[in-house]
Amino acid sequence: MVFFTRVTCTAAVFMAVLSTLQAADASLCPMSRRSVPSDAADRAIKTSKNGPSKPTVDYKAVKDDLIKAMTISQDSWPADFGNYGPFWIRLAWHCSGSYRLSDGRGGCDGGRIRFNPERSWPDNTNLDKALNLLQPLKLKYGDAISWGDLIVLAGTTAIESMGAPVLGFCGGRVDDENGAHSLTLGPSPEQVEIANCSLNGNCTFPLGPTTVGRRSPKQLIYVNPEGHLASGDPNSSINDIRLSFGRMGMDDRETVALIGGGHAFGKVHGACPTGAGPSPLEDPTNPWPGTCGSGPLKGKGNNTFTSGFEGPWTVTPTKWTNDYFKNLVDFDWVIFDGPGGHKQWKPEAKAGGPTPPSFIRMLTSDIALLRDENYLSLVNEYAANITSLENDFKHAWYKLVSHDMGPASRCVGPMVPPPQPFQLPLPAPSGKQPDIHGVRRAIKDLLFANGGDKTPSGKSYNGALFVTLAYQCASTYRNTDHAGGCNGARIRLSPEKDLPSNVGLDQVINALKPVQDAYPDLTTADLIVVAAQVALETAGADLPSFVGGRVDLPQEAIDREASKLAPRTYISDPIVAMRDDWRVKGLTVRQGVALAGRLRSPTHQTNTGFSGSYGGDPSTLSNALYKTLLTESWAKTSVPGEFAAVGKTGVYVTASDLAMVWDAESKAVVQEFAADQKAFVAAFTDAWTELMYADFSGN
Repeated sequence: MVFFTRVTCTAAVFMAVLSTLQAADASLCPMSRRSVPSDAADRAIKTSKNGPSKPTVDYKAVKDDLIKAMTISQDSWPADFGNYGPFWIRLAWHCSGSYRLSDGRGGCDGGRIRFNPERSWPDNTNLDKALNLLQPLKLKYGDAISWGDLIVLAGTTAIESMGAPVLGFCGGRVDDENGAHSLTLGPSPEQVEIANCSLNGNCTFPLGPTTVGRRSPKQLIYVNPEGHLASGDPNSSINDIRLSFGRMGMDDRETVALIGGGHAFGKVHGACPTGAGPSPLEDPTNPWPGTCGSGPLKGKGNNTFTSGFEGPWTVTPTKWTNDYFKNLVDFDWVIFDGPGGHKQWKPEAKAGGPTPPSFIRMLTSDIALLRDENYLSLVNEYAANITSLENDFKHAWYKLVSHDMGPASRCVGPMVPPPQPFQLPLPAPSGKQPDIHGVRRAIKDLLFANGGDKTPSGKSYNGALFVTLAYQCASTYRNTDHAGGCNGARIRLSPEKDLPSNVGLDQVINALKPVQDAYPDLTTADLIVVAAQVALETAGADLPSFVGGRVDLPQEAIDREASKLAPRTYISDPIVAMRDDWRVKGLTVRQGVALAGRLRSPTHQTNTGFSGSYGGDPSTLSNALYKTLLTESWAKTSVPGEFAAVGKTGVYVTASDLAMVWDAESKAVVQEFAADQKAFVAAFTDAWTELMYADFSGN
């Protein structure tokens, strides 16, 4: 039997560590409050934090049915080259390709391509027909398979059936009831509030595509295939391609493999210059009927208009090859105006070279791959080595269609591959648990050790720092793509520990280190969460029993996800920022307001650049913040984002605090909590538990 030694951290030890907090540079930028808007309804969380329910469908049977249906052409929408595979690849790509790293929004989880606004994006022209072709299978299998899963499985099966290798299939998507979660992707007032695009075709981060807007000729998934602002200049596309694919987490190798692998199949459609006709938004009864040709095949078959460009990239558009890359390097390419009225490229023989097929085509964005040194190197590699292309494409495709699903543990079905780097896999827990009662006693001994903050009576108190540490650790969680959270303890290492909002928190971790030394099976992630729980319970919260089993990520794993979890500081309106922060975390308005009333450390506030706190007792969980917000008058200070109570000394709040009373819906909750301490504590308990366990189901 192993006996654990109880930790007794002397006042001197604790004071030595915590005293460094007082010396932190108070000139650093104030804490950045990640956030954004939601409308008054604050729509429901799109998928369960605990992951999808286990599948009841036989994915293999669905796959077999897809293969059969793929080559049975329907008069309602004839298949190009007798095969719907390329059409379904485009559907899966466009359903998934809306994903963006900036806030985890987009992707095919939810199947929102069935609804506006995505349904009516010009870049999704005629994909309503692709959905119609899948409808018989959806009716056959019913709720056993979601639309999101069916769409992605159709695209993946199409790739495999035409000869390309696939890495696997991550099932478990949960369909949304409407397209509300896509409103922030645009075009919509929600998108404008979060990330406006002042010049269509020149949209920047955090938006994923370069072009957004109902009045624009294109609503794009990525870039304008005709070049930047439809210039026809391949050089102008290079930066657009790199930025747009980068905003969804793709590097150059993944980008080129996806473009060339995708363009191994199918063709583009622009049979005439008069367009596809009204969108589903404009005419839901007969969307995109097509205007080219006449008779029974008007607007379809060889008369189809989708993108306005016309022709295949290869001579075998239903067979996997690396001919796309060979064609790029083997022939010269000449710009011309296609039948759809857009600039595209046709091949010419190089001096002494072979005669090219006259009907293959390239887009300006394809030719751009020849005009960038790194892209060209990859084009030459893939043209010479199909094995390299196959390996890179299968990994890039799986990332494209699975990135929004979160960790591999959320994937279900028999075709799930091992966890991939983009899924940010956590190491397996050791299975050993420390004596949690001993751990709690040791933490309690530290609450009133010298250092940290002061209670109104002048007594030292450190619990608010423990709570701040846990909140900052857990608040990176994004319910949009199930990334972030405190499991992994990223806050202890760069870049998270170096954020302006986390100044000095590494010293709080160091101050807790004696507990971990005495209980070596205790991970830093568990230590952070349980330390805050002890502090909150001592302060008056009634939290559920602590559940341990979190793990600590190594630095190299954290480096891979640094860009994904970067603070979202691009929203200037504090109300918009506040509401969006709650939505991305998957919190309700009530939960968001309750969390603002957590124990707040004046020491941390000053270390992050503010003048102080609102003056409440840092050792007591109370509704003092809400009363203060409602009863005081506020004036801006010289510190960005800070307000001082008029006529009071040492009473400060942030713009994020005041946003709760500037916004009518959250103000109603503030008023309730100000009048009812019990209601606040109950709501706080719910919200805190939600946030601490959002990324963690226990082990």
